[in-house]
Amino acid sequence: MRELPLPLALTARLSPVVVLAAMGWALSSSPATPADQHNEAQQKSTSTPSAPSTAAAAATKSYGAAPAPCGSVATATLKSLVPGAKTAGKEIRSTDEKLRRTCSWNALKGYDYRWLDVSFEVLDSDAAAQKEYKERTAEKSGGGAVPGLGDAGYSVVNLTTEDKQQTREGVVIAQVSNVLVVTTYNGSDFETKKAPGTDEINKGAIKAAKDAVTALKGSR
Repeated sequence: MRELPLPLALTARLSPVVVLAAMGWALSSSPATPADQHNEAQQKSTSTPSAPSTAAAAATKSYGAAPAPCGSVATATLKSLVPGAKTAGKEIRSTDEKLRRTCSWNALKGYDYRWLDVSFEVLDSDAAAQKEYKERTAEKSGGGAVPGLGDAGYSVVNLTTEDKQQTREGVVIAQVSNVLVVTTYNGSDFETKKAPGTDEINKGAIKAAKDAVTALKGSR
């Protein structure tokens, strides 16, 4: 058998190597297979921190609108707290009735005057209502918590005197989800110039507030 010239023989021997090398380069540079893409996506999903879910990031909002306030206090409560007042009450106009509604009852029976207000204020979220509740109760120092009233309840009573006439006023603030229920109850005696006792005003305001919170929950 005749030997091939060295260059030609070397070329013949190296040809399979070149072909195999070329095949290896082609395999390494070819597009990823579906299995490779799956593995790569899996690696990314395990290494990349997951973003918070929409549900977790979204603010909670249980109530979208304020209920009718004039039907929020029981008739028996109104007759007890504001003798002689029309139980239908009078709604006070608001710039946005969807977010804030207030009803007022007042009457003078003999020389005794009583006034009751109930307001529903709808905030953007439960967290916003909680923040507002804390700020308002901090402003009205000297009161105390009202257990079992909504998510949180607070009551405070103050005495004011003008032209020797005393007026005692109780304010109860309750947070129910994203709504603040604010109840104001005050009274004066125009004959004695004295105000009703602290206990009377405080208990009256809390009673009306409990009725209002019950009405709010029933409006869902």
